[in-house]
Amino acid sequence: MKHTDHNFGKVGVLFGGRSAEREISLMSGQGVLQALQSKGIDAHAFDPAQRDLAQLAAEKFDRVFIALHGRHGEDGSLQGALEQLRLPYTGPGVLASSVAMDKAMTKRIWLAEGLSTPRFYLLNAQSNWQAVADSLGLPLIVKPVHEGSTLGLTKVTSVDQLPAAFALAAKFDKAVIAEEFIAGMELTCAILGSGDQAKALPVIRIIAPDANYDYQNKYFSDETQYLCPCGLQPEQEKEIQALALASYRALGCRGWSRVDVMVRATDNRAFLLEINTSPGMTSHSLVPMAAKVAGFSYEDLCVEILRSATLDWAV
Repeated sequence: MKHTDHNFGKVGVLFGGRSAEREISLMSGQGVLQALQSKGIDAHAFDPAQRDLAQLAAEKFDRVFIALHGRHGEDGSLQGALEQLRLPYTGPGVLASSVAMDKAMTKRIWLAEGLSTPRFYLLNAQSNWQAVADSLGLPLIVKPVHEGSTLGLTKVTSVDQLPAAFALAAKFDKAVIAEEFIAGMELTCAILGSGDQAKALPVIRIIAPDANYDYQNKYFSDETQYLCPCGLQPEQEKEIQALALASYRALGCRGWSRVDVMVRATDNRAFLLEINTSPGMTSHSLVPMAAKVAGFSYEDLCVEILRSATLDWAV
């Protein structure tokens, strides 16, 4: 069912939350809230860290825009609660959100679908560090399985760094992954829509200081460069968009998401890194940047995402 900008009813913009990405979510949510209000939509802030979700039903909200990041926001648990409340919400549903939040499970599905992703190894405190390095090669990446925004991530260049890298990642998550390091071009591709109607936005190339796209460089640095158009040949950009779409559909995503990709310098092979099912919407965020190049504003992007709000079991 199509809606105009003014008949979405009462809209809750969910942001803040309890995850390690709360700070970024607050920035994303404020931007989305202001954008929707500027379009005449009856949008209201709602922080699940401060209010019980049951208030969404009690206060007769009609749908919600999820601007939460990380656990309890994009991991399927919130989506399940909204299904119970029968409140349509933006972004992928329960299963897709849960799977996409788990980097190891995401990789297993992509590999089963024949989609390329860096080799990986699940770690624990008793892991044989030398065997991990021998298997994946050095350098390699260590990161939490269930966190985003590069939180707890370390680029490891020697075996003796692995215990400390594991300990840092374990502060954020009980599950930790080591991943093959792909040296090359860092790209990201946003997807809007569902099923056969899903479309890839223009690809963005990311050039971070010292090739270190960490939390600071991702959200607060003015030194990180974002190229959109990305500078790829048209056919190569189409291949990246097709890979991103395939990864999105393989997980059963809908609404919107953003797929991170590395293109290996030695052979131009593309590798899927991860998928973000509730991407950032801050002033430094990449989905609004790609949308602008595609011809629509931040405000129009927010309305388009809100328009896609639905339920897994909508009948």
